[in-house]
Amino acid sequence: MATLTQDVKQLVQEKAKAIRVSIVQSVTAAKSGHPGGSLSIADVMALLYYVEMNVDPANPKDHNRDRFVLSKGHAAPALYATLAEKGYFPKEELLNLRKIDHMLQGHPDMKHTPGVDMSTGSLGQGISAACGMALAGKIDNADYRVYSILGDGELEEGQVWEAAMFAGHYKLNNLTAFVDFNGLQIDGDITKVLSPLPIPEKFKAFNWNVIEVNGHDLDELHNAIEDAKAFTEGPTCIVMHTVKGKGVAEMEGQAGWHGKAPSAEQGETFVNEIMGVQ
Repeated sequence: MATLTQDVKQLVQEKAKAIRVSIVQSVTAAKSGHPGGSLSIADVMALLYYVEMNVDPANPKDHNRDRFVLSKGHAAPALYATLAEKGYFPKEELLNLRKIDHMLQGHPDMKHTPGVDMSTGSLGQGISAACGMALAGKIDNADYRVYSILGDGELEEGQVWEAAMFAGHYKLNNLTAFVDFNGLQIDGDITKVLSPLPIPEKFKAFNWNVIEVNGHDLDELHNAIEDAKAFTEGPTCIVMHTVKGKGVAEMEGQAGWHGKAPSAEQGETFVNEIMGVQ
């Protein structure tokens, strides 16, 4: 199994921490947003953009770049924080999240934000667009890969399963989807709202390669992504067992932080916690 070197792992851990800090700061400044499900994907975002994906902030529209689609578009603070950290735009812009006259709107906008490959927000549509990108890549004999992150609550959307059926049928082996399986959505426990379980078995039924991992373990994530790259028979779904609000004790495992912004005082406390400042 491929393992990350200690230097690379430390870099990704530092970037994930920086992404979490920016998520809290931007949502606090906006006084609205979705911190819980943004914090839960910070680790995979850092790993994708700093290790796994072929992307270049200096050439964000390069035809040969890997594509990323945040299907759970409400977790835009995580994507914006990652793009800013990577150098697609100044980090200062993060403090203008959700301001009408600035580019970082509540959901990703591919027309106005460098590095955003697809506008998303209506759940289920992002993974469908990712399937289209992957099919286009196969038709063009292109080398790029397509990555997409879905929420576990998003799996309650019927369109997700149409996309899953499509990807399996067309053997889109250049597509890797991640499910942020933190067990919570805005109205509470996913099993009580409208259970999408069992998740792995459903994707397997549509001829996907399925890998389950700890979504906060960089080695497990890296190995799964490498396995997905090597799998040639069809698409891969990486089911990430995560903690909603990961990194902020008060937010962890709490559905109430799905779409609630911290107060200014809370925001400062949470940032200090993430940074390890007493």
